[in-house]
Amino acid sequence: MKKSILAILTVASIIFTSCSNDSTPDTTSSFEVVVNDLKGNITEGTVTLDANETYTLTGGLVVKSGATLIIPAGTTIKSDPTADSEKAKTIYVAVERGAKIYINGTSTKPVVMTSGKASPAQSDWGGLIICGDAKVNTGDNGSSEVGNLLYGGNNNADNSGSITYLKIAYTGSKFDSSKEYNGVSFFGVGSGTVVNNIFAFESGDDGIEFFGGAVNASNLLIVNSYDDSLDFADGYQGTISNVYISGVTAAGVEGSNNAANDIKEPMTNAKINNISIYKGADAKFTASEKAINFKEGGGIQTYTNLYVHSDMPADFAKINSGTGIAARIAAGDFKVNGINFVTATNTIPTYVTNQTGANTSAFAWTNYFNN
Repeated sequence: MKKSILAILTVASIIFTSCSNDSTPDTTSSFEVVVNDLKGNITEGTVTLDANETYTLTGGLVVKSGATLIIPAGTTIKSDPTADSEKAKTIYVAVERGAKIYINGTSTKPVVMTSGKASPAQSDWGGLIICGDAKVNTGDNGSSEVGNLLYGGNNNADNSGSITYLKIAYTGSKFDSSKEYNGVSFFGVGSGTVVNNIFAFESGDDGIEFFGGAVNASNLLIVNSYDDSLDFADGYQGTISNVYISGVTAAGVEGSNNAANDIKEPMTNAKINNISIYKGADAKFTASEKAINFKEGGGIQTYTNLYVHSDMPADFAKINSGTGIAARIAAGDFKVNGINFVTATNTIPTYVTNQTGANTSAFAWTNYFNN
């Protein structure tokens, strides 16, 4: 009889455990996750989403300092399908300075953040914003373009978590006349943060932008951005490797130092390795600011294995005026494929057109090249 009771209890325990594993993932936070109404502030503890659910993002989801958000492989988050342009600018995911996000996608099960509309388009929702404590030459307490989140500090090794295998699409809603969301925005994010394998598609502003900080990134596929594709500024110190860009409205890459003071320290020092830039076949993509827009002091920019396709404008770079620009070019701080850039002809040089650029096999997981 005792053995029978023990067996019953054991079976009950197994059933209970099995049911528990199928329910909402464990959380140590009081934050309430509502699948069809995902929004609000995660103020403490850890919240883990459920890869078996498709979440509807209806407002700002903000991870506050000290809290953590975990998004498992295969999770899908869609924006409110009923949102008009006013509502769209309130829909975003943001990580405060001192908080962490773990986007744990895989090559077979990426995390997807996209529009919930039946006919999606750029600017259907905001995008992903991450703020850190790394150095920025605009000050230690900058405020993000949208969301008004503080960022910047003195810890270039700061850790905001990790982003790996993320598809993010139809972002870039317009906040006001001078502020728009990007696909992914990194504000003062430190090198302790892991960033690799991001596919940014159809952004109403920039695809991916780095405002200062020292985070490194690799395997970035940026397609159809309605301003710049890849952007870095404000003293960014990092390495960005294996980038494929297509669908260029303004610049393929816009690199700058500081809008208010183009020789401000710490100076932007960006290393871009293995990058391909294609304008795209659609007539709406004009690449009006060329393959590279060397802007607002420019800082130090080093491009290795940069390839620019012949569909881009013949002018290779847009060179802004300013004391910083002249000094950087004279010092050889604008270096392309091992050669100091000079403005004498400003046409796409042969040492750019004969490169191999990005390794497109790294983007097989996106299915972009299979379309």
